[in-house]
Amino acid sequence: MKQDYAVIGLGRFGSSICKELSEEGMNVLAIDIDEHKVNEFKNIASFAVIADATDEQALKDIGIKNIDHVIVAIGDNIQASILTTVILSEMGVKKITVKAQNDYHEKILQKIGAHQVVHPERDMGRRLAHSLISSNILDYIELSEEHSIVEVIASRKMVGKSLVELNIRAKYGCNVVAVKRGDEIIVSPDAQFSFKENDVLIVIGRDDDISKFERNLVIIT
Repeated sequence: MKQDYAVIGLGRFGSSICKELSEEGMNVLAIDIDEHKVNEFKNIASFAVIADATDEQALKDIGIKNIDHVIVAIGDNIQASILTTVILSEMGVKKITVKAQNDYHEKILQKIGAHQVVHPERDMGRRLAHSLISSNILDYIELSEEHSIVEVIASRKMVGKSLVELNIRAKYGCNVVAVKRGDEIIVSPDAQFSFKENDVLIVIGRDDDISKFERNLVIIT
């Protein structure tokens, strides 16, 4: 069953979310106070509406309460972002995701009813930093403030060795949850599993433990 989404704020982040959801065949309501931006999305989103998201009546009039998931992607106007989130929360919107400008903004958003808070610039910066450290690090995804998933190519320190030999869990506190080998995905590999060249490991753990794992087994100096 298709979900209905609304994206409030059609800046770079909001535009990107709106386009991706639309391309995936979702019903998307695009909302912005800027008429020019709204006009750009009339042929992309299911509906595109000019509205001030800090106006409760305007949101009621467009039926925002009936939307399954609302993404608040308002740019630099933290006050508007907070007020919009408060209104959506009080209206009982099922799922509210909000873009935060900084950690202080995030704390406020969590207290006033945001179900999910995202930091696209910060998270992209972390992912880029990890990929710059080593070509073996393919991706880095933050799960929470303390835990992440990293996708890495087996380094020469790992190739030909088994999980029990590398002892990744005991030495580094991380868990190898899956290994991609060509088109095959090996979920929860056993202790005798031996790594081959070009294997891709999916590793989960605390941020400090993942950093230790990367320094000792992934980054080749």
